[in-house]
Amino acid sequence: MPELLRFLRSELRLVAGRRRNQAGVLVLMALPIAIVVGNKVSGQVDGGGGTGAGFVDQITSNGIFAAFAALTIELGLFLPLGIAMVSGDAVAGEAQAGTLRCLLTVPVGRTRMLVVKYLGLVVTGIFGAVVVAVTGVVFGAIFFGVGPLTTLSGRQIPLTDGVWRLALSVLYVSAGLAALAAVGLFVSTLTEQPIAVTVVVMVFTAGSWILDSIPQLAAVHPWLLVDRWLSFADLMRDPPEWGTVVSGLGVDAAYAAVFLLAAWASFTNRDVTS
Repeated sequence: MPELLRFLRSELRLVAGRRRNQAGVLVLMALPIAIVVGNKVSGQVDGGGGTGAGFVDQITSNGIFAAFAALTIELGLFLPLGIAMVSGDAVAGEAQAGTLRCLLTVPVGRTRMLVVKYLGLVVTGIFGAVVVAVTGVVFGAIFFGVGPLTTLSGRQIPLTDGVWRLALSVLYVSAGLAALAAVGLFVSTLTEQPIAVTVVVMVFTAGSWILDSIPQLAAVHPWLLVDRWLSFADLMRDPPEWGTVVSGLGVDAAYAAVFLLAAWASFTNRDVTS
């Protein structure tokens, strides 16, 4: 266990030290700031319906909704892109840099290495979701203040209850990103080109969103990873609708299990030459 934690700390330092990852964090922070500033400048936003629009419409009355709106919007592109980029570096990046073979000469073991790489991806996803939420809350509070929240059901709840629901929403979003990270890790074991991993994971994500938006494919929707990604909005109803949240977590767990097993099978049988 101490060796595993030491390996994980080293992996997290490596991820945090990359300039493009640092730039990615700034991009994640920029969107909630833009949402808040845009609302402040315009004074009012016509959301036009939808969960994300509902959150945006309420930012002027309570800044904490900036966090919910930012999570909703960033799940469409920037958070998955962050996971896709870091997934490319996980195994494929090591192979391209010529450090994978050297890394495996240390008594680490391929399974332990995959575990550490995956945990690094999971921590990255959690960090990204927290950054988005915290930035939204901070700037929302500065520009619009915070207080008791009006849920999507129209009932007012205390601020502490709203913060608790936001924390649960961040964990729910992180679970979806963890499932996507398993997909990325599997793809990363198949190639030595990090950019290829990023492209494949983003095509997978975008394709899933497209399929999920086609009504004629409703029978397929429950099997898509992204289908319930936005179900954290149900935590802001009164009472919270736990059914969709639990089913979403089940889909996340299934994807993570299948693709982690596939990654393990691929990597343990791989002939590492670089």
